[in-house]
Amino acid sequence: MARARIDDIAGRDAVAEWVREGDGTARPVLALAVRYTLQLLAELSPGGTVEVRVPPFGAVQCIEGPRHTRGTPPNVVETDASTWLGLATGRASWGEARASGRVHASGQRADLEGHVPVIAVR
Repeated sequence: MARARIDDIAGRDAVAEWVREGDGTARPVLALAVRYTLQLLAELSPGGTVEVRVPPFGAVQCIEGPRHTRGTPPNVVETDASTWLGLATGRASWGEARASGRVHASGQRADLEGHVPVIAVR
């Protein structure tokens, strides 16, 4: 069963609050911001080759290529909420996040370069 799409206004408001509050963002708002930006990633880069995980808030499959259907996916990107939102908003670069160890990426296609940021913030 497909999840209901997060409304753009609510999602953008949550991301804007995270930009203002940073680590002080309330957990429900943080969860909404993460889920909304993951939703955008899946919409902008549709496919099933890479699974992007931001525990405990959400995960999506994205990026065209060989589709994964069972078991542990071969191409996984996993990170924390703050790092993900930094990538999603362009406040952090993919290369910096990988080099610093804030992102764990396994598999040949586990690369979000060119797929993030997914939302512009002011």
